[in-house]
Order: sequence, then structure tokens, then C-alpha cells
Amino acid sequence: MNISSNISSIQSHQTMLNVNANNVANINSDGFVPSSVRMTSNGNTVSINSRMSDNNSSLKSQTDLTKEIPDQIVVQKATAVNISAIKTQNEMFGSLLDIKA
Repeated sequence: MNISSNISSIQSHQTMLNVNANNVANINSDGFVPSSVRMTSNGNTVSINSRMSDNNSSLKSQTDLTKEIPDQIVVQKATAVNISAIKTQNEMFGSLLDIKA
């Protein structure tokens, strides 16, 4: 049993949440160009790439709350699922050790 993929996913979602929080915090900053993230899975790891969104030359912040708020919900749900999987793996491993002893 390997929890590294779950941990990798949690870390990637934390990075996504950090980018999201920065975008929301700068919603009132004139000329702010938000960042966006893309997650990819390769085997047992989840990696994340962050980049600046396209600049539309607006004098106001370009942060879109209709994108940022659902992203926060996705991060919350994904983290909960990964924690549940880690807990289950931990319980199963503990049961195996009890059987062997």
C-alpha cells in the first residue's frame, strides 16, 4: 500500500488553493492579472503547473470569482477524498499487522 499519490495530490491541491487565495485577495487591486493552475497525473504523482492568465489590459482586477469559488470547493472535496483514502489505508495496514501478530 502506497499513500504517496494521495500525499502528492494533497500537496498539489494546496498549491492550487494558494494560487486561488492570492487571486481572491487581489480582487480589488487595479490591473491585477490572476494566475491559473493545471494539474497532471503521471503514475503515482500529481504535478501542478502555474501560469499567469491572459492579460486583457483591463485597468481593474481580472480575477473572476465565478471561477475562483468553485475551484475552492474542488480543492476542499479533493483533499477530503484523499484524507479518507489515507485513513482507510492506515486502518487496513493496522488490521494486517494485528492479524500477523
